[in-house]
Amino acid sequence: MYPKLFRIGSFPINTYGVFLALAFLCAILITVKLAARDGLPREKIYDLCLWMLLSSLIGSKLLMLFTEPEYRDNPMQLLSLDFLRSGGVFYGGLIGAILAGYFLMRRYKLPWWKTADACAPGIAIGNFFGRQGCFAAGCCWGKPTSLPWGVKFSALGHEITGVPIGVPLHPTQLYESFAMLIVFFFLLWLHKRRYFDGQVILFYALLYSVVRFIIEFFRDDPRGDLFGLTTATGLSTSQLISIVVGVGALVLLILRWRKASAGTALGDVTAPAAA
Repeated sequence: MYPKLFRIGSFPINTYGVFLALAFLCAILITVKLAARDGLPREKIYDLCLWMLLSSLIGSKLLMLFTEPEYRDNPMQLLSLDFLRSGGVFYGGLIGAILAGYFLMRRYKLPWWKTADACAPGIAIGNFFGRQGCFAAGCCWGKPTSLPWGVKFSALGHEITGVPIGVPLHPTQLYESFAMLIVFFFLLWLHKRRYFDGQVILFYALLYSVVRFIIEFFRDDPRGDLFGLTTATGLSTSQLISIVVGVGALVLLILRWRKASAGTALGDVTAPAAA
């Protein structure tokens, strides 16, 4: 709704950029605090977070090459100001961060699942602030609605993002933002009570996939076509990725839950014998 906060000379300070910076800052601070609680080294976690942040920015841009025809057909647009200022594709950023995190955790000798659990609540709060930025900028808009909470965007928002004006739209940015705020508090609660390492990050992946899949039905902004699959299936790129991520997270949750349960049962059986 307010894409620009103020100007410093001729340089505009965009609301989206401020929210994105806030998202990264909160995510890093929360991750370091939770990791330290689990006995992980703060210095290595700070380094890990910064590299994952950079990788997420690169990944979010690169996925646009596969989903946005304008960038596939005109690669030189990768050097344009619009491309550099765009938020990119969230799933691309998530994949980029996971890949960087995997290799860096091996290098730093950090336990994968425990470290990933510490990252999960931070990612969720990052989703919350990031989508607030989307709402302020006017991107990722929803379909027209007659519901009382439908929102009309400003002419400046239309100028920057192309959001339709003069008609109430589903505030899909806020739907996702507040849904992920709830997920954030749930993950914080779960982190203290988790049954096995990996439970928190896998619940995040599962819950985000469900939330994103549902919200995509209410969105109406152009979201590209991944290798023609969007046209063939009638689902958006993010919905297709959500299915893969959600099913994968659910399968891993079940497998790790069973493994943890089997280990607990074995411990119960062997403990009296050892005594």
